Amino acid sequence: MRRLLAWGVIPTRLFLGAIFFTAGMGKIWPDHHFPGLIGPVWLIEQLEKYQLGIFATFIAWSQIIIGLLLMTQRFARIAAIMLVPMLLNILMVTISQNWQGTPYVLTALLLMNIYLIAMDFDMLKWLLSDQKNVTTSGIRTNIRKDLVFLIGVLAILVSPFLAYQQLYLGVFFVVGGLLLITINQYYPRL
Repeated sequence: MRRLLAWGVIPTRLFLGAIFFTAGMGKIWPDHHFPGLIGPVWLIEQLEKYQLGIFATFIAWSQIIIGLLLMTQRFARIAAIMLVPMLLNILMVTISQNWQGTPYVLTALLLMNIYLIAMDFDMLKWLLSDQKNVTTSGIRTNIRKDLVFLIGVLAILVSPFLAYQQLYLGVFFVVGGLLLITINQYYPRL
């Protein structure tokens, strides 16, 4: 049964990653020209009425980072753990604002994320252990791959600021960052 369920881990990671990456970029991107898959792009402006604009901006940046991490295989487990409190925060905002339907969508996304954590439980169970000496044999030591990944993430995080000056420059940085991350992940000799 576990093997049958395991086939959906990577597609679920990619789906949730794309959902949250585009949702965050849609909120942060100037004039909301970035195509977001879910979520209102006007969330920051909407919550500004309640002095929660900084909170909404924080959520948007968190969505970008967690979405990117979910789309990688290396950091997807960390991102799934990070996604739980973020989803719960978003769920509470939607409930407090009486948004119709959104809490159900968020609950479904939360269940998908719980599925990811449950499927990776063997890799994550050491978090619940009392043992102090955890093996480090699975830690990657290829600094070059880590730097390329970091450069790709930084290019994406800088892109909204560049897009305020020149939209195409921002798009170039997003596409370039995504290409760097993808090539870094799937090209073994880098």
